[in-house]
Amino acid sequence: MANRNAATATRKRRRLMTLAWSAAVAAVVIGLIWKEQIALLYILATVSVTALLVVVAMADLGGARRTQMVAPYDDSAAAADGATPDAPRSSTRKKRA
Repeated sequence: MANRNAATATRKRRRLMTLAWSAAVAAVVIGLIWKEQIALLYILATVSVTALLVVVAMADLGGARRTQMVAPYDDSAAAADGATPDAPRSSTRKKRA
Protein backbone atom coordinates (compact mmCIF):
# COMPACT_ATOMS: atom_id res chain seq x y z
CA MET A 1 0.00 0.00 0.00
CA ALA A 2 2.80 2.40 0.91
CA ASN A 3 4.59 1.58 -2.35
CA ARG A 4 1.50 2.48 -4.38
CA ASN A 5 1.16 5.81 -2.54
CA ALA A 6 4.83 6.59 -3.18
CA ALA A 7 4.40 5.84 -6.87
CA THR A 8 1.32 8.06 -7.05
CA ALA A 9 3.14 10.88 -5.24
CA THR A 10 6.09 10.57 -7.61
CA ARG A 11 3.78 10.67 -10.61
CA LYS A 12 2.00 13.77 -9.30
CA ARG A 13 5.30 15.51 -8.55
CA ARG A 14 6.56 14.80 -12.06
CA ARG A 15 3.31 16.05 -13.55
CA LEU A 16 3.53 19.27 -11.54
CA MET A 17 7.17 19.78 -12.57
CA THR A 18 6.21 19.24 -16.21
CA LEU A 19 3.40 21.76 -15.93
CA ALA A 20 5.72 24.23 -14.19
CA TRP A 21 8.34 23.91 -16.95
CA SER A 22 5.66 24.26 -19.63
CA ALA A 23 4.28 27.38 -17.95
CA ALA A 24 7.77 28.88 -17.66
CA VAL A 25 8.55 28.23 -21.32
CA ALA A 26 5.19 29.65 -22.36
CA ALA A 27 5.84 32.76 -20.26
CA VAL A 28 9.26 33.25 -21.87
CA VAL A 29 7.83 32.81 -25.37
CA ILE A 30 4.96 35.21 -24.68
CA GLY A 31 7.39 37.70 -23.16
CA LEU A 32 9.68 37.54 -26.18
CA ILE A 33 6.76 38.02 -28.54
CA TRP A 34 5.47 40.92 -26.40
CA LYS A 35 8.87 42.62 -26.49
CA GLU A 36 9.11 41.89 -30.24
CA GLN A 37 12.31 39.89 -29.88
CA ILE A 38 11.46 37.49 -32.68
CA ALA A 39 15.11 37.02 -33.69
CA LEU A 40 15.98 35.86 -30.18
CA LEU A 41 12.94 33.60 -30.18
CA TYR A 42 14.10 32.09 -33.47
CA ILE A 43 17.57 31.41 -32.08
CA LEU A 44 16.16 29.82 -28.91
CA ALA A 45 13.85 27.62 -30.97
CA THR A 46 16.73 26.47 -33.16
CA VAL A 47 18.94 25.68 -30.17
CA SER A 48 16.14 23.82 -28.40
CA VAL A 49 15.35 21.66 -31.44
CA THR A 50 19.06 20.90 -31.79
CA ALA A 51 19.24 19.91 -28.11
CA LEU A 52 16.21 17.67 -28.54
CA LEU A 53 17.82 15.96 -31.52
CA VAL A 54 21.03 15.40 -29.53
CA VAL A 55 19.06 13.86 -26.67
CA VAL A 56 17.26 11.53 -29.07
CA ALA A 57 20.52 10.62 -30.78
CA MET A 58 22.17 9.78 -27.46
CA ALA A 59 19.21 7.74 -26.21
CA ASP A 60 20.03 4.19 -25.20
CA LEU A 61 17.99 2.38 -27.80
CA GLY A 62 20.21 -0.69 -27.52
CA GLY A 63 18.87 -1.35 -24.04
CA ALA A 64 15.29 -1.40 -25.24
CA ARG A 65 13.39 -4.64 -25.20
CA ARG A 66 14.18 -6.53 -28.36
CA THR A 67 11.41 -8.24 -30.20
CA GLN A 68 11.67 -10.07 -33.44
CA MET A 69 10.10 -7.84 -36.03
CA VAL A 70 9.35 -10.08 -38.96
CA ALA A 71 7.10 -8.72 -41.62
CA PRO A 72 4.12 -10.95 -42.31
CA TYR A 73 4.07 -12.78 -45.60
CA ASP A 74 2.44 -10.33 -47.94
CA ASP A 75 2.23 -11.09 -51.61
CA SER A 76 -0.39 -8.53 -52.57
CA ALA A 77 1.92 -6.91 -55.11
CA ALA A 78 2.78 -10.29 -56.58
CA ALA A 79 -0.90 -11.20 -56.71
CA ALA A 80 -1.58 -8.08 -58.73
CA ASP A 81 1.09 -9.17 -61.21
CA GLY A 82 -0.22 -12.72 -61.27
CA ALA A 83 3.05 -14.05 -59.84
CA THR A 84 1.85 -15.69 -56.66
CA PRO A 85 3.35 -19.01 -55.59
CA ASP A 86 0.00 -20.65 -56.36
CA ALA A 87 -0.22 -19.36 -59.90
CA PRO A 88 2.63 -19.18 -62.40
CA ARG A 89 3.52 -15.78 -63.72
CA SER A 90 1.59 -15.01 -66.85
CA SER A 91 3.18 -13.08 -69.63
CA THR A 92 1.27 -10.16 -71.06
CA ARG A 93 3.07 -10.40 -74.39
CA LYS A 94 1.52 -12.28 -77.22
CA LYS A 95 3.41 -15.31 -78.32
CA ARG A 96 4.69 -15.31 -81.89
CA ALA A 97 3.31 -17.94 -84.16
